[in-house]
Amino acid sequence: MSPTNRTVVVTGIGATTPLGGDSASTWEGLMAGRSGIKPLEGERFAELPVRIAALAAVDPGDVLPRPLARKLDRSAQFALIAAREAWADAGYTGKAGEDEKIRPERLGSVIASGIGGVITLLDQYDVLKDKGVRRVSPHTVPMLMPNGPAANVGLEVNAQAGVHTPVSACASGAEAIGYAVEMIRTGRADVVLAGGTEAAIHPLPIAAFANMMAMSKSNDEPEKASRPYDTARDGFVLGEGAGVVVLESAEHAAARGARVYCEVLGQGLSADSHHIAQPEPTGRGIAAAMQNLLDSTDLKPSEVVHLNAHATSTPQGDVAEVKALRQVLGEDLDHVAISATKSMTGHLLGGAGGIETVATVLALHHRMAPPTINVDELDEAVDADIVRDKPRPLPEGSIAAINNSFGFGGHNVVLAFRSA
Repeated sequence: MSPTNRTVVVTGIGATTPLGGDSASTWEGLMAGRSGIKPLEGERFAELPVRIAALAAVDPGDVLPRPLARKLDRSAQFALIAAREAWADAGYTGKAGEDEKIRPERLGSVIASGIGGVITLLDQYDVLKDKGVRRVSPHTVPMLMPNGPAANVGLEVNAQAGVHTPVSACASGAEAIGYAVEMIRTGRADVVLAGGTEAAIHPLPIAAFANMMAMSKSNDEPEKASRPYDTARDGFVLGEGAGVVVLESAEHAAARGARVYCEVLGQGLSADSHHIAQPEPTGRGIAAAMQNLLDSTDLKPSEVVHLNAHATSTPQGDVAEVKALRQVLGEDLDHVAISATKSMTGHLLGGAGGIETVATVLALHHRMAPPTINVDELDEAVDADIVRDKPRPLPEGSIAAINNSFGFGGHNVVLAFRSA
């Protein structure tokens, strides 16, 4: 634990996802068990082996003013939309300094992306080839920078305590939230906007993932393609969007009379040191991250009643995660309701930890675990209680939930939350 040992709470949430343009519509979609995965239309996708994806339900160009949107990569557009919702949801009415409830030097921004401005990079290279040097946008460099989303969110709210962008592939969004918690616990900030964003639905990333045999090729039934834990699972489905939370010291939240969704207990971290892309099959690294979480917080396995799993719908990864859960939680795993929300949203890569943290926070707040859809035949190796097809009520009293995120390179991040 940090020397200051400050309690951290969630006071605001925001999201724009394949299920909805804000956190409320996203939660409604999760509760309804609705898939956001659709066919990809257009000639540039026609020859790809994978022609499905989870596109954002609301295009950011329809939300942001055109002069602003044209200066932002799609990943930064998503981040800004989610951050604006979270900021307002937390009760802030202007940027730091203008809103006297928070000083600029006490406010931070930690927004992650696993890939960054890849659409800007690829599209502007096409402009260079087809139209020449003079037609390349002067905004290209700040648009393609991986720290662009964090920087633009920081500019939006006048964050001066620090603006950061952890990059750890599909664990990036969760690592951003963990980093933000430490900023508050160590006294560097009182409030931090934190989360993840991703926008990589483009022929090149899709072709590359497909050639790695990482993606589902169920093009004929898009809504059934993402099927965590099912015996017929054949890979993940790429999604896009962002999820952002406002984290705050409990003292600061209480002083301004803020509504609190839940407490953030902390994070557990580890690295597999196994393979650049393949999961370690026994779950050793994941188990180490979970044990690190238990060792560094006051969380007890008996408290955990819900878990939003990483569960991308890959044959090896889904099972390795469950093995790790059983290894660390033992018999306590039997009372954990596990949701795999990527079955509905697809996999947002660096944005996954952000939107799945929003889902975990709302699960505690509403005391409902979202369903996992498309589990027609549960893999017999999945020794756990999977919430299937419809939401499940969570117990009353003080309860805790976990959100898992793992990334290429062997990055493992486990976040824990306790009901308010």
